[in-house]
Amino acid sequence: MVKKLYHPDIEQIDLSTLLDALSDPVRRRIVVRLASEKEIPCGYLNDEAPKSNLTYHYAKLREAGVTKTRLEGPFRYISLRLDELETRFPGVLSSVLAAATRE
Repeated sequence: MVKKLYHPDIEQIDLSTLLDALSDPVRRRIVVRLASEKEIPCGYLNDEAPKSNLTYHYAKLREAGVTKTRLEGPFRYISLRLDELETRFPGVLSSVLAAATRE
């Protein structure tokens, strides 16, 4: 049996938690790369950090409401919750993405 992953409802996403998740440089790089893709498999970003570290960063982003993880058999696919976050916090994620791409 596959463990169900926690994804907060859009109303449950807190601005402080969102900003805390985006404060880490590795997580910002993950978000920037996700922004250019519709959805990616977890292993796609292995060049960003070791696998154990990526698992931690993926969980922090998911639990903060930044990403959505879809399970398909033994694989996990990650996508940004860009539209939902834009509705909840207009301009926040797009500003972080713009600043992160300039870094």
